[in-house]
Amino acid sequence: MAEKYDFIIVGGGPAGCVLARRLVDTGNVSVLMLEAGPSDWHPLIHVPAGFTKLTGTSHTWGYETVPQQGLNGKAVWYPQGRVLGGGSSINAQLYTRGNRWDYDNWAAHGCDGWSYDEVLPYFVRAEDNNRYVNEFHGQGGPLRVSDVIPHKLTTAFVRAAQQADMPFNPDFNGARQEGLGYYQVTNRDGRRSSASACYLPQILKDPNFTLRTRAHVERIELKGDRAVAVHVGGERIEVGREVLLTAGAIGSPRVLLHSGIGPSDHLKSVGVDVVVDHPYVGENLHDHMDVFVVTECSGDYSFDRYKPWYMSAAAGVQFLMFGTGILASNICDGGGFWYADEDAPAPDIQFHFLPGSGLEHGLDPIRNGVTLNSAFLRPRSRGTVRLKSNDPKETPLINPNYWSDPYDVKMSVEGFKLARRIMGQPAFKEFMNGEAHPGAQAKTDDDIKEYAYRHAKTDYHPVGSCKMGADDDPTAVVNPRLQMKGIDGLRVCDSSTMPFVNSSNTNAPTMMIAEKAADMIREDHKL
Repeated sequence: MAEKYDFIIVGGGPAGCVLARRLVDTGNVSVLMLEAGPSDWHPLIHVPAGFTKLTGTSHTWGYETVPQQGLNGKAVWYPQGRVLGGGSSINAQLYTRGNRWDYDNWAAHGCDGWSYDEVLPYFVRAEDNNRYVNEFHGQGGPLRVSDVIPHKLTTAFVRAAQQADMPFNPDFNGARQEGLGYYQVTNRDGRRSSASACYLPQILKDPNFTLRTRAHVERIELKGDRAVAVHVGGERIEVGREVLLTAGAIGSPRVLLHSGIGPSDHLKSVGVDVVVDHPYVGENLHDHMDVFVVTECSGDYSFDRYKPWYMSAAAGVQFLMFGTGILASNICDGGGFWYADEDAPAPDIQFHFLPGSGLEHGLDPIRNGVTLNSAFLRPRSRGTVRLKSNDPKETPLINPNYWSDPYDVKMSVEGFKLARRIMGQPAFKEFMNGEAHPGAQAKTDDDIKEYAYRHAKTDYHPVGSCKMGADDDPTAVVNPRLQMKGIDGLRVCDSSTMPFVNSSNTNAPTMMIAEKAADMIREDHKL
């Protein structure tokens, strides 16, 4: 007899972990979660600074974009988590939610039920904040959120931002987003707060929950217009109620396309039988992109001082004995939100300040320095996820189409100029020699663009490829209850459903989507 579960969750990332916990907690249904990657046993996953060693291929899919015409043909390294916990197991742990305007804009574009006031309770429910408990924050939820102990250079950065006329903000997730300051993070007591670490331990031994890692889903099987089974490793697993797709902005459209659900012309071109002609599956892909400035320190002030082996060894001893030091840091403890476009309805630039200079690919190394990333938050460029062939194991064609819209180019350049303005303030004078990359020779907007063509990188925030929208929106893949249009028993419940990317990091918003999805599923099935 074939296996059968009430719910099958495809993808063990942040959304999948949230859904598994909330559904199993009902006590009424059987849940199977399938994760293509390994379990999250690796020690570096749980050490906050360990993410700097995890963006290779060991715990990611090893993706690279197709050559980007807007970046003079450069292909961009595109890490996406392939491990239990997904991106929440390998990210830099910043806890940001976006702006009220983001979610009100979703609602204004046909996503009923997704306004800021309607999604805020799900952020609060998920959270266990070590500082705040108020209308914006919760305590007692699964996700452990904590303050950082800022590096002294981050404190200088916060002062410099104020000298550059950008006010201090103590809480980017509170009453207002604009301003710069110290991030809260998803780690506590020297351990990462991944979705898998926070949501799964309480249900791992529950008889209603089954977790399978290294389970690469090949396709979802339909019977008529209903999802009835999932195929993984040549095995067919039946579903009684719903398949919940939580494989992310690349993985979710990939699974749908291999299932014959997508644009018919594309599916036929790669030899996949068309089951449902869904023209906009894999469309609307967009992402944040970073352009950064690296400044050289005048002494051994930054985390770069730990580059020699003996300093790394000392840091390891400190962490093992006391749980403190660089290994307990997320390496990005300061930043904030400001405006590149003065007419923007909400901040459209995010800064990430790193008291170190060794995380950028392709740059000539310097002995000791700091990095300030500037990311344009509201890109207009849109791309696609497409199949290379009908082989489910083959890497898809990922095209974020960076900088295809001139507005994105202009705003990214303006954001970079803001970063330069901050780094040039008196608060840094005692610590810095001067700009190392791109350097003083990059003076004009064209110079900055040329630098970005070579070195701009993803902010690891792909969204939108299974867009949510109203029933009468022909470009929407799912409705506001996250149900696939035209298909019963199938929902998409992750960042791929965002019609527009939120104005910040995407981990917390993805978990919010899953928290809200769990309530809708329980309501629909009377659980």
